[in-house]
Amino acid sequence: MPLTYFISDAHFGLESREKEREKERRLIEFLNHVQRTGKVLYILGDLFDFWFEYKTVVPKGYHRLLAKLSEVVEYGIPIKYVAGNHDFWMRGYLREEVGLEVFLDPVVETIDGKRFYLHHGDGLSDRDAGYRMLRKLLRNPVNIWLYSLLHPDIGVPLAQFSSRRSRHHTSDKNYGERDGMFAFAESRLMEGYDFVIMGHRHEPVVHVIGSGCYVNLGDWIDHCTYGEFDGKRFELKRWSAERR
Repeated sequence: MPLTYFISDAHFGLESREKEREKERRLIEFLNHVQRTGKVLYILGDLFDFWFEYKTVVPKGYHRLLAKLSEVVEYGIPIKYVAGNHDFWMRGYLREEVGLEVFLDPVVETIDGKRFYLHHGDGLSDRDAGYRMLRKLLRNPVNIWLYSLLHPDIGVPLAQFSSRRSRHHTSDKNYGERDGMFAFAESRLMEGYDFVIMGHRHEPVVHVIGSGCYVNLGDWIDHCTYGEFDGKRFELKRWSAERR
C-alpha cells in the first residue's frame, strides 16, 4: 500500500556549503524513496531558511533539490507545502514552476479515513505574542511589495541574516512540556482529530493523547526525521545510512 510521508524544517541556506550539499544529498535520497513507495508528501514548512520571490528572481542555488521535487510531482505524487515562519514571501514559483501545492495556513486533511490537522507550529507558544504581531507585518502585501524594491543583492543577504536570528531564537526557546504547541495539539485532538502533526520546534516528539496522537517531526538539520503513515499506523523515523 502506498505510504503518506511528512517532513519539515530543512532550512536550506543556513549552513556551510559542504553541509548543505550533504543535507541536499540525503533529502534527495529520501525523495527517491518517496517516489518509489509514496502516494503523497507533506512538507510542514521551512524547507529553506529564507525564501523570497522577486518578480523575475528567486534565491540562488537549490536547483538539484527543486528539480527532484518537480520530478516527484511529475511522477504523480502530490507534494503539499504548509508554509512556516521562514516562508512568508512565497509567490507563485514553487506552485507554478515546481508543481507544489502551497498553503499559507494550517491544513485539515482526511487520509485513509483518519483526520489530520497539519500546522507548522509557529506562533503557538504562550511567549510568541511578539512574533504573532511580526507575522502580520511580514504577510502584509504592501510590506512585501516595498521590500521587493530592494535590489536582490541587498534584500536577500538582509533577509538571510534575519532568518538566521529567527531560527536561533526559536531553537533556544524552552517551550516546556505543556506550553503552546502541546496545549494546542491537545485541544485539537479533543475536538476529534486523530493526528496533529507539526514542525518548527526541531525536536522529534510523539505524544499519545487520549485516542489521538501529537507528532512533532523534528528537522533535517540534526535529526533527519520524517513521518510515515500506512493508513493505520503513524511512525516517526530517522533517515540514516542503514535506511538508505
